Amino acid sequence: MNDMSNLKNLDVGYDIPALPGMDEADIQTPCLVLDLDALERNIKKMGDFAKSHGMRHRVHGKMHKSVDVALLQEKLGGSVGVCCQKVSEAEVFARGGIKDVLVSNQVRHPAKIDRLARIPKLGARAICCVDDIANIADLSAAAQKHGTQIECLVEIDVGAGRCGVQYGAPVVTLAKAINAAPGLKYAGIQAYQGAMQHLDSYDERQAKTQIAIEQVRETLDLLKAEGIESDIVGGGGTGSYYFESASGVFNELQCGSYAFMDADYGRILDKDGKRIDKGEWENALFILTSVMSHAKADKAIVDAGLKVQSVDSGLPLIYGRDDVTYVKCSDEHGVVADPGGVLKVNDKLKLVPGHCDPTCNVHDWYVGLRGGKVEVVWPVSARGKAY
Repeated sequence: MNDMSNLKNLDVGYDIPALPGMDEADIQTPCLVLDLDALERNIKKMGDFAKSHGMRHRVHGKMHKSVDVALLQEKLGGSVGVCCQKVSEAEVFARGGIKDVLVSNQVRHPAKIDRLARIPKLGARAICCVDDIANIADLSAAAQKHGTQIECLVEIDVGAGRCGVQYGAPVVTLAKAINAAPGLKYAGIQAYQGAMQHLDSYDERQAKTQIAIEQVRETLDLLKAEGIESDIVGGGGTGSYYFESASGVFNELQCGSYAFMDADYGRILDKDGKRIDKGEWENALFILTSVMSHAKADKAIVDAGLKVQSVDSGLPLIYGRDDVTYVKCSDEHGVVADPGGVLKVNDKLKLVPGHCDPTCNVHDWYVGLRGGKVEVVWPVSARGKAY
């Protein structure tokens, strides 16, 4: 885990928002805070679920971009490795001690392919996704150059409408080409149905996932007929993991947001029609913000604006309160409706971000809290790693 000794000489409020041992009230804002108890419960819950259903869980590191969180997921949740979306993210996690790294994306630029081929020299298994036969020769050449092995998942477009080939015969063609290429190994199928993860209705998510399951099942049957085994059949997100786990087809989950829980995921409904942040998962990630002005009687201005959060999935929610509402933001300011005038300058609020992934990516630190005290301060290790 992160060595805190290198933080002792930093000036709080300049380089870092808090130090271990501080009271929560003394944290500089705006910053990201983690409820460590809630985070640990979320991690253990998903780990127990995966284990009880005979599934592996490859956590989505692109959500938190933190080596420390990934190692906690390995320790408490039994995760088998991480998914990344970029080679630069993969390098950070491999250097941080994660031994099994999947770039759940296509890697096409020669320089990126070369870096991917060097990841095994950092002590990690290197896997990437393929959806174009032309990519195979380039990956093979890089692996041979560095004397390493790149494992490849053939990505199927199971509904996201982005990357991936059609299910069935096209997958078999690519799998054979991968196995025939020196330095490469066919490792399985990537079949993540991202387009339906945020559908409110449980039944709608189930129906969309079932289509993907049948496509994967048919593809696996064709591969087996050719004597090709798939070590990884990966997919499943925070909005669908229970469907893939019951499928008898998938063997790896790729859930990410369950650990932190944001406002957009929180609103989707479970099988009983309840929001998933009201029982299934707990909010563990917050933007801690302070009231900086209350010049207008019915509104408070806080220091968390656009530069500390992503609002692509909507404005943040104010955690644990129904008397005030976050209603608007600009670069440096957030506007909080305060009709009762209950807030005062320097009051702190916890915001549940609309979308955790891009919000985390604009911060340098996580401040981990337990019992009102700062217990840890973790760097957002892969912050800004977008190449």
